This record gives sequence, structure tokens and C-alpha cells, in this order.
Amino acid sequence: MSGVKLQNVIKRYGDVQVIHGVDLEIEDGEFCVFVGPSGCGKSTLLRMVAGLEETTEGSMSIGARDVTKMDPAERGVAMVFQTYALYPHMTVKENMGFGLKMNGHPKAEIEAKVAEATRILKLEEYLKRKPAALSGGQRQRVSIGRAIVRGPEVFLFDEPLSNLDAELRVEMRVEIARLHKEIGATMIYVTHDQVEAMTLADKIVVLRKGFIEQVGAPLELYRDPDNKFVAGFIGSPAMNFLEGVVKGGRVHVPSLQNSFDVPVALPPEGTEVTLGLRPEHIEVDPAGDTHDIDLTEALGGTSYAYLVSASGEKIIVEEHGDERSQEGMRVGIKFPVERTMLFDRKSEARIR
Repeated sequence: MSGVKLQNVIKRYGDVQVIHGVDLEIEDGEFCVFVGPSGCGKSTLLRMVAGLEETTEGSMSIGARDVTKMDPAERGVAMVFQTYALYPHMTVKENMGFGLKMNGHPKAEIEAKVAEATRILKLEEYLKRKPAALSGGQRQRVSIGRAIVRGPEVFLFDEPLSNLDAELRVEMRVEIARLHKEIGATMIYVTHDQVEAMTLADKIVVLRKGFIEQVGAPLELYRDPDNKFVAGFIGSPAMNFLEGVVKGGRVHVPSLQNSFDVPVALPPEGTEVTLGLRPEHIEVDPAGDTHDIDLTEALGGTSYAYLVSASGEKIIVEEHGDERSQEGMRVGIKFPVERTMLFDRKSEARIR
């Protein structure tokens, strides 16, 4: 298996630049997830690694080979798409071995590789079925099996779970994580779902408008984001953001009708800032600032209360236990100031 290295990679369509000088190194055997909102360039970047999109500038290597100008078939990658792209007239076994058959591989080799992929993905009982007789999750496993039999250096996944229902998505996440653990291959995975990113990745690459915002391990990005965008994108529900201003050596937050001594060096007096606070760090407390509850979501062991401050800003509070807030109530809240994050309101950069 091999790692992947991108150096100052740029992609243009005519005069429009969509990927802006990306530098990235993915280690051999690493599970790397590209995540970001629609239109951020994550699928374009993945297709550039696959060779399905031409690299306008910069270089790309897989292992020790420069693959920047190579055709997709020469790169040693296998791609799993959002759509299953299975041949409807072929059985599962025939679908998985078809690529090797077309490339002239011996029958015995094809049989052995299909058998190994079947074992890994637990598809033994489905080998004689055709795609129409399979569920969505089973079809996607066949699609992954077709990639496995090729023995690629790098696996590429382009939102492979988007067409599945919620239960199957969870099941397939576990399957893909188990697959990576068993075969130890380098994998690059594209998703807009940050839950998938957090649960699967060794390394997350957060993209916005063709730029890399931050790269790091899932909990590293969650606990120590570089800017407001990453802080808001990683985590579900999203981080609460409250507008404030530096006043008298403290951070004054009008919606909380209070000022705070935060554990960072403050910018100059009058600087407009944003206070970030995760829902799980807020507690309901009768002695705290009071807010109206607009909506609650009860999810079993956890509930989320959506509060509205006097100035109209929304605050999400995570609750546990038997007694929880209800819609229409007015409650007080408190939180440990050391858990807050501070961002410059104009640049959105983290103030550390």
C-alpha cells in the first residue's frame, strides 16, 4: 500500500479556479476523510487523485510514483461511487470479477481474489444473486468488493452511503471501518456528513471554497479548531456562537447580559468577537441567565433544548437525566468559562 502526497494542487475550469493550492500528505494505511459543505471542492479533489479530473497545476504522487499526468488505470487506485454502478444482468460474483476478466487475468486468480473479497465483506450467500435481488447496503458492499479484487494501492470513496437509509448508513459505516482495519489500505473518503467523518477518520481534512481550513485527528479538530468555520462544522449539534465585544478587559456578551474573564489574551478594547460554546458544556441552572425555550428534541438518553436569548440569538443546550426542559418554559443557564472559545468576528480566526 502507499501514501498520497499533494503539492500546491490547483484546479481551474477555464477562468474559474475551484481548488486553490492544496498541500496535503496522507500516510500509508491512513483513513483520510475530506469533509465540508456542498461546493467546497471535496469531490473534485478526490476525482483529481483518481485521475478523473486533470490537475491544472501542482503535483500528485502515490507512493514513490508521480501520478500527476497518469491515466486513471495506471494510478493504482479503485473508486467506490455514490451510485453502485453494477451490471444488472450479472451475478454478484460476476460483477466483482468483471474488471479482472476484462484485463485478461487468469481464471484461477480471479476466483481467488473474488473469494477473498467475499470473505471480507461476508457476501457468500449472495454470490449467485443479481443486483435487483439485493438491498441497497448489499449492493454497496458488492461495489466495495469490486474495488477490493483489483488490489489497489489506494481506495477512494465518493459519498458511498448517501443513497442509504439511516439504519443502513450506520451499518455500512461499521463495515467500512472494519474493512480498513482488516486490509490496512490507504483510504480517502468524501462526505458532507461530519458524523461519518468523526467516526471513520484517522485524519480529517476540512475544506471550504477550495481551500483547506484545517487538517487533524477528529477529536483534535473538535477540541481545538483553528477558526469559527471548523468549530461550527465539526460537532453535532453545532457549536453555539454568541456575539460579544472586548470591554474593560473582559468579554461582554449582550445576549447573556454579562461579561466574562476568558482564559486567553484579549485583543484590544472594542474588538468585536464571537464566543463559542458547545451544547454539552451548558447546564440548566435557575440562578443563571434566563432564556425562553423555543423547541426541544427528545432523543432518548439525550435531549436538546433550543433557547432564544433576549436579543434573539439561539442557544442549544444538551440535557440528560429524567428531568428535562420543555417547550414554552423559561430557564436559566450556566457554563464553565474555561470551556468557551473566542473568535475574531471579522477574520473568524481563533483567539488563543
